[in-house]
Amino acid sequence: MKIVSDLDLTPYNSYRIPAICKRAFFPESEAEIQQIFQEYPETKKIIIGSGHNIIFSRDRYEDDFIIFSGNFEKVVCEDDKISAESGVSMLDLSNIALSYSLSGLELFYDIPSSLGGAIVMNAGASGEDIQSLLLTVRYYDPQADVFKEVERKGLDFEYRNSFFQQNPHLIITHAFLQLRHGDKQEIGDKMENNKKLRWAKQPKEFPNAGSVFKRPKGHFVGVMMEEMGLKGYTIGGARISEKHGGFIVNFDNATGKDILEIITLVKKRVLETYSLDIEVEQRII
Repeated sequence: MKIVSDLDLTPYNSYRIPAICKRAFFPESEAEIQQIFQEYPETKKIIIGSGHNIIFSRDRYEDDFIIFSGNFEKVVCEDDKISAESGVSMLDLSNIALSYSLSGLELFYDIPSSLGGAIVMNAGASGEDIQSLLLTVRYYDPQADVFKEVERKGLDFEYRNSFFQQNPHLIITHAFLQLRHGDKQEIGDKMENNKKLRWAKQPKEFPNAGSVFKRPKGHFVGVMMEEMGLKGYTIGGARISEKHGGFIVNFDNATGKDILEIITLVKKRVLETYSLDIEVEQRII
């Protein structure tokens, strides 16, 4: 298992915010995950996957990071089912499904997330989400020092929420998904179309971490930002995207503090204007 001291976390978060952690582990098996907690119990552990949907609030962490990026990404296909480790990216998983002519993951092509991260936040778009494809999820509970496998119905999925968000100490290791056989050309065309639509609407040209806020019932965040005149609003190197007001981008060496200050301002303005306490979708670390 790779262990790195004073790791530069800049490449491990999609905002490209500079930060350093005291020590980082890159496990490649369940046994190594367990080993981390057994051999290094004294330090708080922070779990990250592909580094999307997170905001670093500090420039240095005296915590241990357990990172699932470029590791823990084995995938096995059997008929119309997939068993996958949590570190695999949704991009790679979608492409693997395509290679087996399996449909169901087209929506997640080009969604920036690891499988584990997608499950934690119940990622999705256009009324669909990851939980609808899940059969079971396997995870490690470091407090009890046990691995458990739970069916979808036991994981309390809601819009951009799950059992794992309520229990952040749990570590997803594997997921088992039910897909369906389809036409390879049609699946590939749908994937490419989804990608084109995202690139047309989202600020892919700048580092960002996707939608900053959960969509409040009856409203669209991007529309609210436009109505309040906040598109393009800037603090330091961070800016509310002019392309899509639901995104904050790092256009000029932004810090986590810059991004969090914009979030604070947006929450205040939305409360004043719409009487809504808008919820942050991204995980602040």
